[in-house]
Amino acid sequence: MLQSLAGSSCVRLVEQHRSAWCFALLVLGYLLYLVFGAVVFSSVELPYEDLLRQELGKLKQRFLEEHACLSEQQLEQFLVRVLEASNYGVSVLSNASGNWNWDFTSSLFFASTVLSTTGYGHTVPLSDGGKAFCIIYSVIGIPFTLLFLTAVVQRIIVYVTRRPVLYFHIRWGFSKQVVAIIHAMVLGFVTVSCFFLIPAAIFSVLEDDWNFLESFYFCFISLSTIGLGDYVPGEGYNQKFRELYKIGITCYLLMGLIAMLVVLETFCELHELKKFRKLFYVKKDKEEDQVHIMEHDQLSFSSISDQAASMKDDQKANEPFVNSQSPTSNDSSLNN
Repeated sequence: MLQSLAGSSCVRLVEQHRSAWCFALLVLGYLLYLVFGAVVFSSVELPYEDLLRQELGKLKQRFLEEHACLSEQQLEQFLVRVLEASNYGVSVLSNASGNWNWDFTSSLFFASTVLSTTGYGHTVPLSDGGKAFCIIYSVIGIPFTLLFLTAVVQRIIVYVTRRPVLYFHIRWGFSKQVVAIIHAMVLGFVTVSCFFLIPAAIFSVLEDDWNFLESFYFCFISLSTIGLGDYVPGEGYNQKFRELYKIGITCYLLMGLIAMLVVLETFCELHELKKFRKLFYVKKDKEEDQVHIMEHDQLSFSSISDQAASMKDDQKANEPFVNSQSPTSNDSSLNN
């Protein structure tokens, strides 16, 4: 008897604080996922880093042996300067001297990566004025971009998601939840095909040093706004039609970002995902719900009264002018 009472009290306690327990599990799961990623990346990439360090050390030692007139300190100073310039997108290689990082098309590409928060990092402002302008431009431009993308996605999703789901639900009588799930999966497949698989095949052809995996990797890193910057298209020294290519990439990134947001919004509107997200949210108090209901009722009542008043005005305006005579004029006619 006591055990059953204790068990029921524990169950009741868990049910009362269900949201807090779910949130704690969410935090724990996220931290474990971070640790898991760190362990995998470290175990996979650390051996390659070690091999690269050994290879560079051997090359440096061989270069110093072949050029005895050059001291190690002089070589170090030269390499430090070269690496600093490389971090700013400037290369000392002769085959890269023809590519300018701050012509109009490259600047347009840089502006799009800044506003979309992709930020490849392959090109950064050199001057203090450019850095200051980048701060001001980003403070204004990033919220502006979010507003623009939200407005575009809101209009697209009506025609791409909501109307097709309602059409199959009303016209054919299918379950709305089932139709929404199938539609989300089809939309996701079409988006992956049009903005990942096909562009990856195109980039693997246009970029000499990229295979299909590297091209697909660039598409994913770009459209997810991660923007690591290890792969940036149009930076080859023998790139044909570089200006037009950069403009096309800018348009691709903008359209791909909109498509990704449409897909994410479509999945977020699924009933199952809504129920799953509510497990981790803080529930509203009853008083807040009552205030919200009262405010909603007041707004509804005021809107209904406004509609009734406008309907009366419309009726008066549509009535014939003869019927709109005043009572005093009718009384005077009777007296006569």
